[in-house]
Amino acid sequence: MSDHIDTHDPVAPAPIEEIDALASQSTTSVSRGTAAATGLLSAGVALGMGELLSGVSNKFPSLIVRVGDVVIENAPGSVEKWAIDTLGTNDKPALVIGIALVSLLIGAATGIAASRKFPVGIAVFVLFGLLGGLAAASDPQRPGGWAWFSAILAATAGIATLHYLLTAAHRLWNATASFEQMAASRRGFLGAAAGAAAVGVATPVIGTVLRSRQSAQVEGDRENVAAALDSIEPTGAGTTTTLEAESSAMPQLATFDDIDGIATLVSPNDNFYRIDSALSIPRIDVESWSMKITGMVDNEIELTFDDLLAMDPVEEFVTLSCVSNRVGGDLVGNARWLGVPLKKLLDMAGVQPGATQIVGRSVDGWTGGFPTDYLDDPDRVALVAVAMNGEPLPTQHGFPVRLVVAGLYGYVSATKWLKEIELTTWDAFDGYWITRGWAKEGPIKTQSRIDVPNANARLLAGEQPIAGVAWAPGRGVTKVEVLITDIVDGEEVPNENWIEAELTQDVSDNSWRQWMIPWNAPAGDHVIRVRSTDGDGITQTPVRTAVDPDGASGWHTIAVRVA
Repeated sequence: MSDHIDTHDPVAPAPIEEIDALASQSTTSVSRGTAAATGLLSAGVALGMGELLSGVSNKFPSLIVRVGDVVIENAPGSVEKWAIDTLGTNDKPALVIGIALVSLLIGAATGIAASRKFPVGIAVFVLFGLLGGLAAASDPQRPGGWAWFSAILAATAGIATLHYLLTAAHRLWNATASFEQMAASRRGFLGAAAGAAAVGVATPVIGTVLRSRQSAQVEGDRENVAAALDSIEPTGAGTTTTLEAESSAMPQLATFDDIDGIATLVSPNDNFYRIDSALSIPRIDVESWSMKITGMVDNEIELTFDDLLAMDPVEEFVTLSCVSNRVGGDLVGNARWLGVPLKKLLDMAGVQPGATQIVGRSVDGWTGGFPTDYLDDPDRVALVAVAMNGEPLPTQHGFPVRLVVAGLYGYVSATKWLKEIELTTWDAFDGYWITRGWAKEGPIKTQSRIDVPNANARLLAGEQPIAGVAWAPGRGVTKVEVLITDIVDGEEVPNENWIEAELTQDVSDNSWRQWMIPWNAPAGDHVIRVRSTDGDGITQTPVRTAVDPDGASGWHTIAVRVA
């Protein structure tokens, strides 16, 4: 008798036919839980591979982000409104996390199906690769070929992982020859699963780290821009100065910033609200960036960043507001913007008769448009902005260049990451949000907000400031009034004794104003309301309306209890 050595590896990957054969012939099928785990891990590897590639090079888009972009682009306006109303500035992270979780759940279901018929698993991963490739290839910022490469590689990684894990799982669940074989099969499956889990976790983390290096390159560009801004010569100045020096020449005003809880007169860049449709902030090389003015103009022109800096930028305080800002909401901010007047650039191009709409186009495909006659007012502030509060535009706020138009909600005017300004007719084009049911014209409504005290605050009796901000860009705020009523036995006691608030000095008609009144708060329950009057003499209406389709209206009202 001769010894026979079995050289067959009990957990070596098997051909697809063998997986199907094992599934149909074995007396013990892979459990649903194990099969689901193999699918989930395989989906994690596929997603991680896509994220890793997006960090290796800016040429590769994040497949998850691009799918999210397509979801946003095709979602009904009511759905996007719900997301902003419900999640605010957290809507984008929530969407990305949601897409990842749904993908993992589908992967788990795919694992169960593939444990019985492996071609089903192949079909699902191929389909997901196709959908991811189509979404990524539609990215206006990157070549489509790299997007397809990323999608194919991610799908292939998912299929290969699923094949390997299911082979090991079938070996494990049908290992009956000996205890040693069962132990080896168990070790093989657990090792393969642990390896897949490690890859699924490590690849997106590495991809995130690598993307942060790409962001660091953009920050390097911002530092170079800051150096260039420091050497600009402001309009009307006889000598070259620094941006900081010019900023110090801006109005030095008394503020109510020392009131705890009030919005500061100038909103810090890192606290300025951000609402846009970009899941991934565009990373733009300022050296190669340029913008065009096209359409109904006598001379189409193209400008580089250096061209803009050479055009005597001006600096203006402008309050921006999102149309989705509810009464009393925080989707509004006031900043000091440096840029070239839009009217100056349009005069260079020569706007043709009949052009009735100015359309801003972003590098990520977003668009917004407003009437050309909005710029007929010589005092209207509309900038092609390059700096915000004394520093280059933050990447999340449009670096290197964006539009800032005083008096219009951002959804029709505030194009970030600007690449083109097109002159067209009013009826020829509808911007991004107009196609989703929002009003085509978006003038900012006169609004006011109570910042101090907070709604439903519990206060101590005695001196207590009531303070906040009011805004009406383009018209200015001339008066703010506060109404304080008492609640007795659960009923509000009528009172029409409006108290005129003290206002900070008017920076400009385009900037919000802080307001306050001193209040000797008596014990009890109280209701506080605020209203403002703009430069046209129009006082806020008490009628409360929703944000859609053209912005909210009504008096901000809060209740407080004083003990």
